[in-house]
Amino acid sequence: MQNGYCYLYQRNRKSFPSLTPVSHKPADPHITPCLALIPGAGQYFTPRALIKAMVACTRPEPMKTIGDPCCGTGGFFLATYDYLTHEQQLNREESRFLKTRTFGGNEIVPGTRRLALMNLFLHNIGEIDGEPMISITDALIADSGDRYDYVLTNPPFGKKSSMTFTNEEGKQEKDDLTYNRQDFWVTTSNKQLNFLQHIHTILKTGGQAAIVLPDNVLFEGGAGETVRKKIMETCDLHTILRLPTGIFYANGVKANVLFFEAKQASKDSWTKEVWIYDYRTNIHHTQKKNPMKSSDLLEFIQCYHPENRHKRTETWSEENPEGRFRKFLYDEIIARDKTNLDIFWLKDKSLADLDNLPDPDVLANEIVENIEAALESFREIADIVNGNGNKSMEQENL
Repeated sequence: MQNGYCYLYQRNRKSFPSLTPVSHKPADPHITPCLALIPGAGQYFTPRALIKAMVACTRPEPMKTIGDPCCGTGGFFLATYDYLTHEQQLNREESRFLKTRTFGGNEIVPGTRRLALMNLFLHNIGEIDGEPMISITDALIADSGDRYDYVLTNPPFGKKSSMTFTNEEGKQEKDDLTYNRQDFWVTTSNKQLNFLQHIHTILKTGGQAAIVLPDNVLFEGGAGETVRKKIMETCDLHTILRLPTGIFYANGVKANVLFFEAKQASKDSWTKEVWIYDYRTNIHHTQKKNPMKSSDLLEFIQCYHPENRHKRTETWSEENPEGRFRKFLYDEIIARDKTNLDIFWLKDKSLADLDNLPDPDVLANEIVENIEAALESFREIADIVNGNGNKSMEQENL
């Protein structure tokens, strides 16, 4: 294994010349956090504490398949592997299935894909001379036909898909990229909505998904509203975890985790109620001084009740308005403007209690994040005004 590490490391030096091996220990899941700022595809590497919490809630079982259409360096695969090997007593057949047939996914950045394959190999996943489990192709281009029991993923952020080309004058221009697929409910250049539709396609009936998605997926009108309605009709969208800012390497990222289960066709909506855990309001994390830890999400996992999520109880009530876990009925959500799922109820204490404000560095980081998020929105508006967004198309598939 040590020689295998050196071999794969040498193969990746051309792509990442600054990558220096700090250890020759095999199966080290932390060999790539220094790569969290690799440019390309809008990728924001997911905090390990969040990955572990998502795995703990979905509780993957042996002899089941797990997909990630944008797997980065393989963080979700490795966390699932650790869960299965530590929480389950695997027999020989199950161990073989875990090694060779459990995982499958995509990663379009070549260097990142090589690191993912190296990570899997160091965990004794896959064969060094076998068929790679991770494809270099864009998962959104077409339905590959693969179906999974679980999909855990953090699709690349950035509202629109685009492609760069050289015009007749020799200048580079960007054009919105849309994916015209018959299995999609809508055609749109919004990457997150496309990934959500793609994940719906690749989930087996009864399959479970846990997806990190930005706020715009919860409230955007037009194509966004259509996708939200379709997800709630065809799946049981049972849980949303509102994430705090400051947990990703990029500032200004406001995201959530959507948990849902794919269902068979039905004339009635499968979603009956959506449970929302607000881990954003009055929560302050930073990358250096106060990073997210696994212990921070223990209460959410307990509220999620992975042993039997049908036996959940709310922590919010009129007597306890500070409770973070609250249930909303399907009819309540459908009645909201644009079927808006960006729901919050806790009061921001920093607005009311000026004597107990967060530390200055936390406030400064939050200001920067809000400004950068606003700038990103203004850039999108500027693109539309300047004509770059005129080619964008959002229409429902007939």
